[in-house]
Amino acid sequence: MPKKNAFYAQSGGVTAVINASACGVIETASKHKDKIGKVYAGRNGIIGALTEDLIDTSKESAADIAALRFTPSGAFGSCRYKLKSLEANKREYERLIAVFKAHNIGYFFYNGGGDSADTCFKVSQLSETLGYPVQAIHVPKTVDNDLPITDCCPGFGSVAKYVAVSALEASFDVKSMSKTSTKVFVLEVMGRHAGWIAAAGGLLTDHHIPVLILFPEVPFDQKKFLAKVDANVRKFGYCTIVVSEGCHYPDGTFLAEQGTRDAFGHAQLGGAAPVVANMIKDALGYKFHWAVADYLQRAARHIASKTDVKQAYELGKAAVQLAVKGRNAVMPTIERLSDVPYKYKIGVADLKDVANVEKFMPANFISNDGYGITAKCKRYLTPLIQGEDYPKYADGLPQYVTLKNLAVAKKLPAFKV
Repeated sequence: MPKKNAFYAQSGGVTAVINASACGVIETASKHKDKIGKVYAGRNGIIGALTEDLIDTSKESAADIAALRFTPSGAFGSCRYKLKSLEANKREYERLIAVFKAHNIGYFFYNGGGDSADTCFKVSQLSETLGYPVQAIHVPKTVDNDLPITDCCPGFGSVAKYVAVSALEASFDVKSMSKTSTKVFVLEVMGRHAGWIAAAGGLLTDHHIPVLILFPEVPFDQKKFLAKVDANVRKFGYCTIVVSEGCHYPDGTFLAEQGTRDAFGHAQLGGAAPVVANMIKDALGYKFHWAVADYLQRAARHIASKTDVKQAYELGKAAVQLAVKGRNAVMPTIERLSDVPYKYKIGVADLKDVANVEKFMPANFISNDGYGITAKCKRYLTPLIQGEDYPKYADGLPQYVTLKNLAVAKKLPAFKV
């Protein structure tokens, strides 16, 4: 069979290590020239495929592709766009086939989270539903760490490391000021339905920091929470709080509900930290400071977890290896073999078991009072934040690569998304 070209794209919220997966895909594909021709990247995710806005990665130098491993965000642009079902929007799938045919694309690598897994699964069915042969492999990525089957998700370990380090350093700060000034520090982190990122705050207890975690998995009890804060301040002089953006009341209303939704239909969140901080001020009178980690937590490549970077690259590599073996509708995974010493292997999951399934914090990872993590959770988290993989610095700043991202000549009429 004549060799086919590959399509690679990034989707959803980007991370500190998603480009390491891109590097893994592109470098590994170059070692399989007998089966894979060029790797075309979609500019701004699946939208690049629909609009025939393709980037020829072969025009980049090997050094620049290698530098992706040390560069945060999405080098080719990402998007929040979910394909509808074939029945609801057949024209999109027919357009994908037209673009794939025009550019001899037979491999589809989609790098993203749960919604991206759904998109990838739909593309994987093109052979069966519309008669066009394409092998679709999902490359896992999500700071939320909520993909099922895989032990962890690339992007999460680095966010967890950033949150743990930031909360630790801020706690030292507030402790030093607590006698006459600030007594409460609140840090808001990402996590719409799953509290994996917030759980990283629990690692501070090894440093004797009085920290309370507000998980999406534990309905918010205002009276109980305020009593906990008050007890910590009276005992230690201060209290640190890590709150997930998805923290909600028993009726399901988010503390940070803004009343808007993103392109995937998810509630747009942000603002739990000031809600919690002002709640404490009104009820207890304690002076506070709050911060929202927001993009900083997922862009912080300067302090990325070495474990996370390594796994991100390995899963990009594994995706290509699965494709050249003829696999379709699958996702490479991390299978943990032991906590101490930390050992894992690369596994594989069927996309039908991954798409639209969220993995929440297990009950035995959350302490009995609902405000901390258990020893089992610490054993899970600790290996994922291990090691530093610093980028090169010049004049005091990290040196990140910006690709040329040269466009492939279009062959088809324009298409409106």
